[in-house]
Amino acid sequence: MPTRKTPETLRSHRWFGRDELRSFGHRSRAKQAGFDAPDYAGKPVIAILNTWSDLNSCHMHLKLTADAVKRGVLQAGGWPLEVPVMSAGEMYTKPTSMFHRNFLAMETEEMLRANPIDGAVLLGGCDKSTPGLLMGAFTMNIPVIYMPCGPMMKGNWHGETLGSGSDVWKYWDEKRAGNLSWESWCEIEDGIARSPGHCMTMGTASTMTALAEVLGFCIPGASSIPAVDSAHTRIAAAAGRQIVENVWADLKPSDIITDKSFDNGIAVDMALGGSTNAIVHLVAMAGRAGIRLPLERFDDISKRTPLLANLRPAGKYLMEDFYLAGGIRALLNGMRALLHCDQLTITGKTLGENIDGAEIFNEDVIRTPDRALAPDGGTAVLRGNLAPNGAVIKHAAASKELLTHTGPALVFENYAELKAKIDDPDLPVTKDSVIVLKNAGPVGAPGMPEWGQLPIPKKLLKEGVRDMVRLSDCRMSGTSYGACALHIAPEAAVGGPLALVKTGDLVELDVPNRKLNLKVSDDELAKRRAAWKPAPPRYPRGYAKLYVEHVTQADEGADFDFLQYGPPIPEPDIF
Repeated sequence: MPTRKTPETLRSHRWFGRDELRSFGHRSRAKQAGFDAPDYAGKPVIAILNTWSDLNSCHMHLKLTADAVKRGVLQAGGWPLEVPVMSAGEMYTKPTSMFHRNFLAMETEEMLRANPIDGAVLLGGCDKSTPGLLMGAFTMNIPVIYMPCGPMMKGNWHGETLGSGSDVWKYWDEKRAGNLSWESWCEIEDGIARSPGHCMTMGTASTMTALAEVLGFCIPGASSIPAVDSAHTRIAAAAGRQIVENVWADLKPSDIITDKSFDNGIAVDMALGGSTNAIVHLVAMAGRAGIRLPLERFDDISKRTPLLANLRPAGKYLMEDFYLAGGIRALLNGMRALLHCDQLTITGKTLGENIDGAEIFNEDVIRTPDRALAPDGGTAVLRGNLAPNGAVIKHAAASKELLTHTGPALVFENYAELKAKIDDPDLPVTKDSVIVLKNAGPVGAPGMPEWGQLPIPKKLLKEGVRDMVRLSDCRMSGTSYGACALHIAPEAAVGGPLALVKTGDLVELDVPNRKLNLKVSDDELAKRRAAWKPAPPRYPRGYAKLYVEHVTQADEGADFDFLQYGPPIPEPDIF
């Protein structure tokens, strides 16, 4: 363990502890805010980075969570300061909050660097806030703890349990097929999101908060606790107490993150049947720590990790059931033979010590490897002439008969064209068609939106079709399901092979053999490539211009090229 800090070696001492003109100014402004020397002198300054926003209903309770963290910090002898940062919520952000994940990561890093902060508790949960906060914190490399907002309560409609996202897609298809009335649709709208908290399916939010804990950055058990459970408030206070200790111990992300900890994260993602989005986020997070995660690592670990969590969309239950069944600690303890349990965590203990004694209370919700739901993980990595740098598919949530399929492509050049034409009764499509959406990747959209659960054409819905093979360079919500091969890299907008696909071309999907191929001759593809031209730039200024010029492809994490793998930035000068 690192040498313990003293008050004189705290980072904040440079701002507040010196007999200098600048320190005089810093102390006087603290007094302007109503603080006095007993509040801050010789104490760790703990930032509470809060993604609360009126624009993010999932995080509406994080003001109260922040108060609980402050209480814990004060109990442990620290000085808590709440710092608002971008919410990066899914609810309203267009084209996608993924477009702003890197913005949040930059803001997190710069707020921590620019200010007198010794350690931080990061409050997030809705999809992109978890990776965004942790990416910035990993780069800054001061002591941090991640405090998840927790999943919302179960949805309900006429006594039927509703899961956010998954049941939206399900009933929207029924409504489009003419099987659900407007009145029933409105009742579902009233009952599907009943409390604060992120999606209660094993979507991206539940996946990423679980992986933050597996990587070692949460108080044990925190990621499973529902947002409205009183245990959430208690564990937030515990995070406040722990971060003060971690500042004195100088326990930084670089002391915790290793290749093995990311292997643990991948294994648990597969055991949970987690979101395909976890792949692009874990690659980006690892990149901030100087660790490279090739897609083959995900596939190798998936092949040897059974599916253990019976959670929607790949299973039956929701996060509230998962918590009552023992939560993430029980799942980890049941699969500990598949994990590197010697990895250090923010508690100062190993992962194995954090999960010792955790019990499974409902063996239908949380399985052990001898009673697995499936022999391998929920996600597969595909390659072929259509995806030379990889694509992903959540085969655990797809129709099994479609996992080996060859059919003619039905191509849409962009999402606007798809939306305008998908329900045309004269659309040349059958259940064997492969729907292809182009120009929806990191550069093309921009931001790689969650458009990947491409709609089934209405004419086929009326015939009873509920799944088809669908391909794109975009992502899909972790709450989604279906035979959707996504994250195709390189993307169409930068000239990847996807850009060359034409309607009628035969496409081969072979999940067992991890293949995704376009059945067109090399000569014909060469002719198409010679004729292909990129679209003219759409963004002359601002963040969007920065984004499209510097974002990497999906297999590289869709991070900014100037933020990965580089040397640390020096501390700011104080004059």
